Amino acid sequence: MAAKKKAKEGDTGTFEEAMGELEALVEAMENDQLPLEELVAHYEKGAGLLRHCEKVLSAAKERIELIEVGNSAEKNLAPDPEEEEDPTGPGDSPAAELPEDDIRLL
Repeated sequence: MAAKKKAKEGDTGTFEEAMGELEALVEAMENDQLPLEELVAHYEKGAGLLRHCEKVLSAAKERIELIEVGNSAEKNLAPDPEEEEDPTGPGDSPAAELPEDDIRLL
């Protein structure tokens, strides 16, 4: 009963809870022979849950993008070790600078 009171207050809970409730509403609408008023009420509640889930997903996507931007900025601060290993220019021969015991396949 507390869950119904919580839902009436407009608090949809976590993303997982909202998705579970949305799935239950859809299943009830598809499988049960509900009167029109209950169908409309289920649809209305489902639309609200869908909006909530979309907001949560959008916020999560923005957070992930910020993390990726932060990580790429941090990577640019330190020189890339692969770039430092090949100091030769496009016309230079890399084999001329390698020690004799260094074996290269390509």
